[in-house]
Amino acid sequence: MTLRTLLALAGITILAPFQAAPALAHATLEVTQAPIKSSYKATIRVGHGCQGSATLKVRVRIPEGYIAVKPMPKAGWALETIRAPYPQPVKYYDETLKEGVREVIWTGKLLDEHYDEFVVRGYLSDALEPGSRLYIPVVQECETGTHRWIEIPAPGKSADDYKEPAPSVKLLPATN
Repeated sequence: MTLRTLLALAGITILAPFQAAPALAHATLEVTQAPIKSSYKATIRVGHGCQGSATLKVRVRIPEGYIAVKPMPKAGWALETIRAPYPQPVKYYDETLKEGVREVIWTGKLLDEHYDEFVVRGYLSDALEPGSRLYIPVVQECETGTHRWIEIPAPGKSADDYKEPAPSVKLLPATN
């Protein structure tokens, strides 16, 4: 083999893993496992826009069992929360909560070539099952198009089987 051929093969070998990178560009969570009966800070990472256009809105639906949620404001972004009743009252320390934040919406502008994080903090209630996954659906609205990171895997499937899977956190047993 010539030196040129060896260098070409080395280049292909080095670059091959990066060719799949766009398929991995989803809305993701920074911390992907947490114990129930504890606080959990969901940091949702948005790594790109839609079809090259800027992200204008990020909507996060708060799943059942993730309670007492508070979003983190972002400089330059408007923040809105939608409150609604919980299906059943839930115990939160010494309180019983009947309603809470069910959706968080940030409105602003994130260019396609930039990356950002959107944060909510809440409590993983004891109504959740250790060993299962809690899915946090995210809708990313852009100047052109929308990404609906809302697909929840059917039994026997994984997030890798879907084009726009919802970010998820693996639930661990309570530590206390």
